Amino acid sequence: MQILEQRFLRGPNVHADSPCLLSVVDLQDLYGRSSKDIPGFNDALLQALPSLHGQLLPSGQRGGFAQRLREGTYLGRVIEQVTLDLQTQAGAPASYGRTRPVLGHTGQFRIVVAYQSEKLVQPAFELAVDLVGALARGEAFELAPRLDELRAIAARYAIGTSTASVLAAAHERGIPTQRITEDANLFLLGWGARQKRLQATTTGDTSFIAVKIASDKQLTKALLKEAGVPVPEGAVVTKLEDAQRAAARLKAPCTIKPLDGNQGKGVTVDCRTPDDIARGFAFAREYGRKIIVERFVEGRDYRVLVANGDVAAASCRRPAHVVGDGVSTVRELVGRENQNPARGAGHTNILTKIALDEHAADVLAKQGFDFDSVLPVGVAAELRGNANLSTGGTAEDVTDLLPESTRQLCVRAAAKIGLDVAGIDIVCRDIALPLDAQRGAVIEVNAAPGIRMHQYPSAGEARDAGAAIVQGLMGDSDGRIPTIAVTGTNGKTTTTLLIAHTVRMAGKLTGVTTTEGVFIDGKQIAKGDCTGYWSARTVLGSPDVEFAVLETARGGILKRGLAFDRCDVGVVLNIAADHLGLDGVDTVEDLAQVKAVIAQSASKAAVLNAEDPLCVAMARRVKPETEVVYFSMDAENPVFLQHLEDGGRGVYLQDNAIVVADENLHQELLRVESMPVAFGGRARFNIANSLAAAAALMASGFSNLQIATGLSTFVSNGKTNPLRTNMFDIRGVTVIVDYAHNPAAYRAMAEMARALLPGQLVGIVTAPGDRRDEDLLEVGRVCGERFDELVVYESQSRGREIGEAVDLILEGAEAAAGISDTLHRVIEVGDAIRHGLSLCRPGDVLVFACGSSLQVFVDALRVNDPESADLVAAQV
Repeated sequence: MQILEQRFLRGPNVHADSPCLLSVVDLQDLYGRSSKDIPGFNDALLQALPSLHGQLLPSGQRGGFAQRLREGTYLGRVIEQVTLDLQTQAGAPASYGRTRPVLGHTGQFRIVVAYQSEKLVQPAFELAVDLVGALARGEAFELAPRLDELRAIAARYAIGTSTASVLAAAHERGIPTQRITEDANLFLLGWGARQKRLQATTTGDTSFIAVKIASDKQLTKALLKEAGVPVPEGAVVTKLEDAQRAAARLKAPCTIKPLDGNQGKGVTVDCRTPDDIARGFAFAREYGRKIIVERFVEGRDYRVLVANGDVAAASCRRPAHVVGDGVSTVRELVGRENQNPARGAGHTNILTKIALDEHAADVLAKQGFDFDSVLPVGVAAELRGNANLSTGGTAEDVTDLLPESTRQLCVRAAAKIGLDVAGIDIVCRDIALPLDAQRGAVIEVNAAPGIRMHQYPSAGEARDAGAAIVQGLMGDSDGRIPTIAVTGTNGKTTTTLLIAHTVRMAGKLTGVTTTEGVFIDGKQIAKGDCTGYWSARTVLGSPDVEFAVLETARGGILKRGLAFDRCDVGVVLNIAADHLGLDGVDTVEDLAQVKAVIAQSASKAAVLNAEDPLCVAMARRVKPETEVVYFSMDAENPVFLQHLEDGGRGVYLQDNAIVVADENLHQELLRVESMPVAFGGRARFNIANSLAAAAALMASGFSNLQIATGLSTFVSNGKTNPLRTNMFDIRGVTVIVDYAHNPAAYRAMAEMARALLPGQLVGIVTAPGDRRDEDLLEVGRVCGERFDELVVYESQSRGREIGEAVDLILEGAEAAAGISDTLHRVIEVGDAIRHGLSLCRPGDVLVFACGSSLQVFVDALRVNDPESADLVAAQV
């Protein structure tokens, strides 16, 4: 077996609305062999992965994939299920999968599997292929080491418990989240101008200076004391002798800890003797050069979480400990406790495993125990001097016990340090009493506090600390900016620019993606075909964008999925044959499935073409709460009329006017003659694009006046909309340069060009070589029927021999025209442009289509007519 291709579909896609890995696999000699027909295969696989018994059948019924194996299934499907199972075993459960044969390629399958982690799913898939292939060939396979590697990868790239809690709270509120990279625990909450950043519980609003202050415990104490917050007395030292002297001055038991430590590392409490001081100092020096010696505050350890000026939660923390059963040693009790599924390494689980180290031995010794002591029944032995969860501690919720004075004190402490999210560590005998009544004290203020103790307390009520942090960070905002996504076979760029222009005219700072580039507030920041995942992510991630308008092409959806979980308005202009035979899209119905991803992603409205049956069919697939808005060039279109009768809204053309309508009211928006993009009503495809733009803007809440203003002031030329009906006068010949490259586009362009002037119509046409033979023949037929003279040139051969696509287009043209005298084969684009112009006389119209840029036309013109070339260049 061989993996031929892999791609990550990071957002909603044609297979699912969640991230998936798509792989193309060639089963080679294993093609056609069912799982039940391979001797010993099923038993070997189930022995290696017993968990397959528990998987759901494709029907959704219980019974395990084992039943499907026994009934017999092809190996592509087995690879799919094994990949899902391996991810689950590694600690990142995934359940969705889909396997389909690749049309026209015997033995090849497209296998789609959901994932949580990109870093995990790819090696999991490779392991699944290796495992299934080996067992199908009757070979032994050592799975355990490879599965351990997967678990290590999952752990390395796992999201911490605290971060996951904040993200879960964001998802609950519908706030979009995005991991900046798989290697960083840095996340973006929201889009554009409403976005915020998050790393663990540190937010983009967290002051860098405040974090530095919190990491300097002595400076923190000084500021807290100044704010009237009780803190333990103490000093900072660098030498043991100074530590001994500082302890002596305190005349009380001491706590020793590193000045800039965290998570309870290097902390020793209740040091009473010089030996205690020495051990505590040595332990603290493992984590820092400067050491704090301060008064040991007697009592229990509490953590209060402050978020955005409010107390969100409070916990009583108990140090890592075990309770005796009269039989087991401390070592055995710890081992048993560490088997608790809630305990894991670091912060990956609700609790952290308890370490049996030198510090644990010292703490036990103070209690008269060692690792081999058998504790009496009910007797507890502590193994840490601090109660941090990161050192194995547990927590009990005490939020409701906090007196108002303590709440205010904690809020004041966080504000004094300058932290929007802070963990206030308090030691006192009883948190229900005011601190000044019991000599309690704030011993630390923590930036980036862990919140798993509040989310998952060992006892007491769970508090949604993540939600409190999200509320403080986002307020009542869902973090989203208005977003319109535009797709379809033809007209996407012009419609996108019409919408974006209108939005800018209304005063919104707009981010736009098109086939020409990425534009922020009208300024181009990236050049090229920018209609896919990364370009949309650039706009949505731009911190100044208030409104996004995203041209979304078929290729982008198929290659990476959408960059957004949903848009406000999704526009589908039309579905026509284009790019068929690529990426599993073999029919216009397949293409409609791809484009429908945009309609299905719309949350506010889906704008659909009432005259296109494939678009109309999408109305059944939009979300129940999403409005369907139709547009139609035909005021009597039955689908459109029925929609209005049913109470829907739409935009239509009547008597050369654009009209917005609902069940009760029809209002003329503007006349077609007032829209420059309509070219006096001749460019009917641009009238349709304007209808779609008006419908999208109406659905987005723009007023009729704002829409009319935008549509009447947008000019489509070489500067604003290159290669989209750009018109030039070359010595009396009207030249139209357009990106038309499929039959539907050529049909529309020829219709518009024919209406301009009474002279002859000359076409310079081509199509990319990766189109099917029948598509190239159809391009020829359409052009042969409509152009008086036709010049065919070579575009992008894309796997074909040079000239092969040209000959197919000419073959189709000759079949339609019936003669060959008006057909011209000119391979090189510059020669084709010059030859086409040579066929024209003043009053003629020439269409140059499918060019890669306007500069191509300028360069070709400059050879024989530099003066005209300069005039054109000045307009682009």
